[in-house]
Parts: sequence; structure tokens; C-alpha cells
Amino acid sequence: MRILVVCGAGASSTFVAQRVRHAARAAGRDISAVAGTEQSLPIDLDAADVVLVGPHLHHAMDRIRRHASLRDATVVLLPADIFTDLDGTRTLGLVDETLASDPTERKPS
Repeated sequence: MRILVVCGAGASSTFVAQRVRHAARAAGRDISAVAGTEQSLPIDLDAADVVLVGPHLHHAMDRIRRHASLRDATVVLLPADIFTDLDGTRTLGLVDETLASDPTERKPS
């Protein structure tokens, strides 16, 4: 599975992607996670199955969904407190929950 984490400038998404990679590796799963920006999204989507969207980009979700739907990528709007997930297991759990319950999108609770 290929995960793209999107934020405004790429800084916070880098931390989330790194934490998801570590959580996946610890669980023995073959998952790649890379960081991207809102501006690089159209290009980055070519290599993504799941798009994790930073909570501060909630205003751009319609546009992100449109881009992702063209490539059959699942979109997940991350909750506002996602940056407290220091080991990435909660974020990886959100991905798993999303794919198990709704293959198109998951909104944070």
C-alpha cells in the first residue's frame, strides 16, 4: 500500500509519513508513506493508494477528492490532534479502519 500524506508546505506531513512508516515496519507490513504538499498533489497522486490530508486543509477537501477520484485513491481527512500520534499507530489504524469500512473516504470523529 502506498500512502501520501498531504499538508500545506510539507513539514507536518513529513513527520506523519515518517511515523506511519515506522508503525508499518514495526507491524511487519509492506507500506510506503511519503509526504507531499497541496501544490504537488496532482503529481504525487500517481503513486498513492491512500491520501491522508492534514486537518488544516479541510477547506480543500472537495478539490482533493476530485483529484484523488481520478486515480482511485482513498482520501482520509486527519483529525486535528493527529500530530500527537508520536508512534504512528493511530494514524495507521485510521487507514485500516477507512479501507475496511468505506473505500472512498473517512472523516475524523
